Amino acid sequence: MENLPQNTALLIIDVQQGFDDPVWGQRNNPDAEENIARALRFWRATKRPIYHIRHDSVLPESPLRPGQAGNDFKPEVTPLPDEPIIAKIVNSAFIGTDLTRRLNRAKIEHVVIVGLTTNHCVSTTTRMAANFGFKTFLLSDATATFNRKGVNGEAYSAEQVHRMSLSNLNDEFATVLSTKELLSLLD
Repeated sequence: MENLPQNTALLIIDVQQGFDDPVWGQRNNPDAEENIARALRFWRATKRPIYHIRHDSVLPESPLRPGQAGNDFKPEVTPLPDEPIIAKIVNSAFIGTDLTRRLNRAKIEHVVIVGLTTNHCVSTTTRMAANFGFKTFLLSDATATFNRKGVNGEAYSAEQVHRMSLSNLNDEFATVLSTKELLSLLD
């Protein structure tokens, strides 16, 4: 695989304090934030474009609702003053926002996606990025999710949900890599 261009954008999806709330259930990949922060440090050091996506839930009971601590970014990914923050109210970072326009205006063709949660906002944003024609990369160890109950009541662990979500996205919508693999393409 060839090296990625300097203007490869990092999209950091919903790395917010509200995802620490026990309401979500059991989570996988406790190292996700560390890997996201590692990618973010690299992007900052190499002056590549960064876009912070924040979920501003409209549900009154949501830990991600604006005006409460859960809406805040986690400390390890707090945006710098010159880094854009894009607020969304649905699963996709492209719906109801100006993200597509920003990426096109900056002539960005490649995006790297990290964040929370693998099977919701990360998956939806990844699928749409590919549908909009961006060459999309998803970092498997810089994403995480929670356990789920199936339609017939069966239990799925967070790791099962995570792996299946990555499998559904790989090759068709994105190239799924580890943080280490991706950073080696950018050196």
